[in-house]
Amino acid sequence: MADIAAVPLTPASPPRGTLARAEHFVWLTARVLEQRLFAHHFRDGAAGPVETALEAYRNDDGGYGHALEPALRGPAGLPAHTARALHVLDAVGRCDARRAEDVCRYLTSVSTAEGALPAVGTRADGGGAARLPGSLSATAPVVGLLHRNEVWHPWLFRATDFCRQAVESLEAARPGDVEAAVLFQDHAPDRARAEAAAERLGRLVRRERPAVVDPDGSGHARGPFPHDYARTPDSLARAWFTDAEMGRSLDALAAGQQDDGGWPARRLPGAPELTRGALLESRAIATIEALRTLTAYGRLV
Repeated sequence: MADIAAVPLTPASPPRGTLARAEHFVWLTARVLEQRLFAHHFRDGAAGPVETALEAYRNDDGGYGHALEPALRGPAGLPAHTARALHVLDAVGRCDARRAEDVCRYLTSVSTAEGALPAVGTRADGGGAARLPGSLSATAPVVGLLHRNEVWHPWLFRATDFCRQAVESLEAARPGDVEAAVLFQDHAPDRARAEAAAERLGRLVRRERPAVVDPDGSGHARGPFPHDYARTPDSLARAWFTDAEMGRSLDALAAGQQDDGGWPARRLPGAPELTRGALLESRAIATIEALRTLTAYGRLV
């Protein structure tokens, strides 16, 4: 791993280049977890330190809290924190069955009878979870990540059925639901069914146009953009957009890097307004995700 201590935090002149500017932003503003993630993705850092940093957010019940998802403050465990934890473990190749066992036990305790997780920001205690409505946007990304890592657990059978039915019954292309549906469909075990559902959802997206397909390239247009749905070229959502549309979307993503080197935070649907501290923490996450998307499409130089 590169000698991070050698990176000057207050250079005489601003760093140049997309990655160098982002790196400067991360070292100055990010939590230890995101600093370790950045090092793993872009500086050959090991996965172990990332997992060690993540462990500080884990609760005794197998879930996660302590503002792991920056928009949701406090130590309380919430499904959104656990979704963030799984995303981190997946990013460093550590989301295996052994590590997911406790997580799935926690998810079972807070899900509905159908296996669905409550909406972001909803407090779900074991005794009252069954009375809370399930949410596709909260459930589908978690289920998709677990399938991506070939994790199986009794809860997953119910949660998978919930996601399939919810995705296939969507009648409106709400961005949060569409993004979640794609994360599920990209890794759902029944590939033929997932591809058919994605094709139907793509027609709905094209008809209702909940994505900015013709941004001005300045980064000022409001999303979501095609790259928010198709985060990698092999996503099923990539077929929804032309090469020109995706190219303009990626141009807008690259142009969205701000003067300090970071990208703006994306507000979590259903979460409260970000505090000043949470905003910085969320921007570090958004910056790493932007860099990963640009890398996936061969656009990071």
